[in-house]
Amino acid sequence: MKKGIIVLLVALALVVLISPGLIGRMAEKSVDENLNWAAQESGGLAVTSENFSRGWFSSEGQHRIKINDEKVKAALGAVAQTDDLGPFPVLIVNTHLDHGLIAVSSLARDKGSLTPGLGNAVSTLSIELPDGETVELPGSIYSKIALSGELQSKYVLPAGSFEEDGGTLSWGDSDIDFSTNPNNGKVTAAGRISKLKAEDGLELVEIAGLTFSANQAPTQYGFSTGDASVALDGMSVTSNGMQAGGIKSMKVDASTKVKDGKLSGYTRLKLDSEALPQFGEVSVVADVNMAGADAAAVGAIRAALEAQGPDPDPQQMMALVGDDLKRLLAGGVELRFDQLDVTLPKGTVKTKLDFKVRQDDDATFEWTSLLLTTEASADISIPQELLDMMLQMNPQVGAAVGMGFLKQNGDVYEMQARYAKGLLNINGTPMPIPLGMFQ
Repeated sequence: MKKGIIVLLVALALVVLISPGLIGRMAEKSVDENLNWAAQESGGLAVTSENFSRGWFSSEGQHRIKINDEKVKAALGAVAQTDDLGPFPVLIVNTHLDHGLIAVSSLARDKGSLTPGLGNAVSTLSIELPDGETVELPGSIYSKIALSGELQSKYVLPAGSFEEDGGTLSWGDSDIDFSTNPNNGKVTAAGRISKLKAEDGLELVEIAGLTFSANQAPTQYGFSTGDASVALDGMSVTSNGMQAGGIKSMKVDASTKVKDGKLSGYTRLKLDSEALPQFGEVSVVADVNMAGADAAAVGAIRAALEAQGPDPDPQQMMALVGDDLKRLLAGGVELRFDQLDVTLPKGTVKTKLDFKVRQDDDATFEWTSLLLTTEASADISIPQELLDMMLQMNPQVGAAVGMGFLKQNGDVYEMQARYAKGLLNINGTPMPIPLGMFQ
């Protein structure tokens, strides 16, 4: 009995002496892996670990994240409309880890069950400017590090404001939850940003609130699939004291998946705008679906486009992606707009579109084959009052009525177009397309 107690005491002593350093090392490795994996997925980012001080019960570390890819810099320069952005600032992440004696000391309750973890972490952010000045960023990131390598984090941003060079940026309480796992590549995120306002004395942009969520997992084809959702409660833009537009509300839901090597997905959009000059308030409802796309071809095309950067050469791009594009089309693909409604004060334009390329032999596929393998349909309805307004703005719209593309049906004008095997039919009138001009 005494011998067993002594063995137990020795084992406990070893746990007390060895586990803290071991868990600290594992926690450090998990943070490094997640940050480096996120940088690789984002592209063009470099992460370096500095000043990591490992203790028995807690550790301190610092990571520096910077942009080192010229193509990413060029893309940002294109957005900023300048060729010289100068040196880029560096994001600094300071992290405090509490990792306890052993891994199970960091158990986290999840729906009544216990999940073992490596510890808890709190991170703060700052920006190091090119001149060496450091600017502290508001908010903190609270993380839980699991034994599996998953990093679960929450970014908490209390309400506050920031002033610089005559401009003011203010925000309400906001938070973002996200998790990453380098072992399986899965990423989840959900967040809420409230009462964001930016003004510089001349222009004012206000966002009433923004919520979003995403759940993405990688595929073998070089891209990720999953679900995503964004909801905007409202946004207004004011210039020189005058309303310059805005959005009353917007909701976007999207989803993609791969099954049997085929990529499919959908996007749902509902948008209500503030009043626009000459049009008034505008509402858009869209339901877009895609199915049957060859996932390997999509991945290859995506990789080629990314490799070319923000300003690719069209001829060079076609030479690079031509074969993959043929493989994509030969495999068969369908793009449908099951609903595309645009509502103006004068009425609603309703549109349904369907483009389908039938599967063909990719070994013998040629561009001229598209004319025979493509099927398409379009159904458009325009209220007469809205068409009259369009005629006042652009009299050439009347040509569509005169040529029979739009036919009156009561108080609306309609177009029904069908295309198959090289023959276009609009409102019952066949319009053959000369195939010779494409050879």
